[in-house]
Amino acid sequence: MTRSKTVAWAGGVLYLFALVLLVGGAPRASGTVHGVGALLAATLLVGVLRRAPLPTLAMTLFGATAVVVFTSGAVPTSRSVTFQGEFLPYAAADLVLGFIVATRARRASIVAVAVSFAVQILLIGGFANGDNLTVNGVIAFLAMAASCTVGLLSRERREHAVVLRSQEVVEAVTAERLRIARELHDMVAHSIGIIAIQAGVGSRVIETQPAEAREALRVIEATSRETLSGLRRTLVALRQADLGGVADSGQALLVPSPGLADVERLAAATADAGVRVEVCRSGEQRPLPADIDLSAYRIVQEALTNVVRHAGAGHCRVAIDYGDEELSVEVVDDGRGAAENGSAHGFGMVGMRERVGLLHGHLSAGPCPEGGFRVAARLPLPEPVAVPVEAR
Repeated sequence: MTRSKTVAWAGGVLYLFALVLLVGGAPRASGTVHGVGALLAATLLVGVLRRAPLPTLAMTLFGATAVVVFTSGAVPTSRSVTFQGEFLPYAAADLVLGFIVATRARRASIVAVAVSFAVQILLIGGFANGDNLTVNGVIAFLAMAASCTVGLLSRERREHAVVLRSQEVVEAVTAERLRIARELHDMVAHSIGIIAIQAGVGSRVIETQPAEAREALRVIEATSRETLSGLRRTLVALRQADLGGVADSGQALLVPSPGLADVERLAAATADAGVRVEVCRSGEQRPLPADIDLSAYRIVQEALTNVVRHAGAGHCRVAIDYGDEELSVEVVDDGRGAAENGSAHGFGMVGMRERVGLLHGHLSAGPCPEGGFRVAARLPLPEPVAVPVEAR
């Protein structure tokens, strides 16, 4: 038996000992004195209550009954007695009853309520009469009803909190799955599109233009290696999350996530696929929050993927504007201008809208009046933190 259990059950023994002293030491005191004394003695049962609520209820009922019997007389009288709080010790049993209703199974709670109600009604009926019987009966009933009501409210509140926590866990898992799906789609779709185009080019010119075929194979190899590196980085991050953030003994590939600084490299890869990309930057270029930087890069990447796969364009323009309050990204091509770049029912445009929505930004996508297609995103930027300058 642990020390805490020993202390708890020692409190139960002291409770019984305190009742003996209360009944035997002051048998002629008023009922109110005995009631208050029994309630104070019941505080010794707090430790037992947390570990064994049902035995605690039995002890409080036994103690309250003993106080009522030995201080009111073993034989009931027929004379009318004014209310002096002689049944006040049962308030401790009502408090324990509320705790049982709040924490224990419904069947155990119903049994506890029935037993407590029966004991109190029998004792009140045996040791009170006349108006005193009615008053004490109503008081006992209201006290039990109040304790049970508080217990039920506490139970419902706890169950509701458990449901909310479960919903939060489910929503967090769903959000993480969507984030991973967006990341994998944006990373793989662009690379696979370039690989498919280069493979087609290589197969057509492998016999007539070996140099062009070798260049296509070089682009395929470079793109494949970059995609595998990104996939490995994503899988390592997932594995570290499963292991509680512990690195896999030197196997973790600590490569930073891509951002707007890598747009030129992305444009060069798109140019290898046959679409010339012009990158224009304006505003004060500065470090951005990681989530905004990554999301802006993925939006540009997905837009260029759609240009390569669907637009049939030869030229594309990427404009990045570093504003004071928001970051603007625009991708415009001179292709066919098909609705949603042919991806209205795919995951690319959905992923872009989700990224922009999570950052409380705005995304617009559609054909241009003069031809081609335009994707524009505005992402709000956090206010810069002012660093106070100490006066010298």
